[in-house]
Amino acid sequence: MKNLTQIQFKELLSTSDAPCISLYLPTHRHHPDNLRDPITFRNLVRDAEVSLADKYDVKDHRNLFEPFKALANDREFWNHRTEGLAILGSSATFQVFDLQKPVQELAIVADSFHIKPLIRVMQATDRYQVLGLNRHEARLYEGNQDALDEIELADGVSQNIEEALGKELTEPHLTSASYGGAGRPGSPHGVPAMHHGHGGKKDEVELDNEKFFRAIDRAILEHHSKPSGLPLLLAALPEHQALFRKVSHNPFLLDDGLEYDPPSISANRRRQEAWRAVEPQYLQRLENMADDFQEAQAKQLGSGDLSDIAKALIAGRVGTLMVESGRQIAGRVDSTTGKIEFGEIDHPEVDDLLDDLAELAIRMGGEVLVVPAERLGTKTGAAAIYRF
Repeated sequence: MKNLTQIQFKELLSTSDAPCISLYLPTHRHHPDNLRDPITFRNLVRDAEVSLADKYDVKDHRNLFEPFKALANDREFWNHRTEGLAILGSSATFQVFDLQKPVQELAIVADSFHIKPLIRVMQATDRYQVLGLNRHEARLYEGNQDALDEIELADGVSQNIEEALGKELTEPHLTSASYGGAGRPGSPHGVPAMHHGHGGKKDEVELDNEKFFRAIDRAILEHHSKPSGLPLLLAALPEHQALFRKVSHNPFLLDDGLEYDPPSISANRRRQEAWRAVEPQYLQRLENMADDFQEAQAKQLGSGDLSDIAKALIAGRVGTLMVESGRQIAGRVDSTTGKIEFGEIDHPEVDDLLDDLAELAIRMGGEVLVVPAERLGTKTGAAAIYRF
């Protein structure tokens, strides 16, 4: 699975290589439901082609849909999907992202990418990562309370000990010494040679393990933990748990881990065990956010009023915006004045007020968190904590 990092997300926000094509569709993990997915995708591609012809000169963008059509015919690709797909393409980029939550079918051609469906996926508070580790290899998984999938390691992250250590991978060093000759060329007595190892095999293995774990810790921190900001759960045998924690400098690493060898259990049990370990941290985080909002509101540094939030966003005052998961409010926000327009909207998937607020918060450098309704602390669908 290819995941979407916060850095990539913000880059997509600023991309303006028009025309930009944004396709979203729900997908399925298993046969026979997944047989419908490429058909749905081809229909969305055709919709996008019609939309492009209405808005732009087709002659100038003749090759824009080639990667989309190649993907439609990739049988292997469609056999391994999750709950949803986001496919974003322009003359400068073509990106495909698996989503662990379903999205509505959508095809939009515009001067910039349509990223609102990604906001709730990216900012969901139940997301986490799992580092599966043993002395031979490392695997990284990302998930939520409903799904856990292996993700592609970033360039620069080695998956196994041979790749990580290369020439630094140690080997037993043996030398021969003769005590009175050893059946070797030039030995006058024909006495067998005595072999002495400098550094026992166990010491060599432990040294390699420590080097490997240090390399993995640095790579995961720089290429995955920092870009995603997600809590990291370690799944490893007890002896590997102790060694990795001894050398780790990853502040996202959770104190409690899963004490098993990752390849030894099923994918479903791996998800169940991971969520059981992460859930207390998740619930505590929600409780802390609710407390922070109540305290900020008491000091006039927080609000659940949508109009007040919109104006504060324009002024750059919002540090944290919490949005109710699963809720949509038909409307839009003027990104220059902060004025809110309510009413019946032709495309509620596109013109959702809460998504407008979330996108505006991200553009202004604020943090967006998607939380369950019962944890939000307001009835309006949003709650903001101000910087000042």
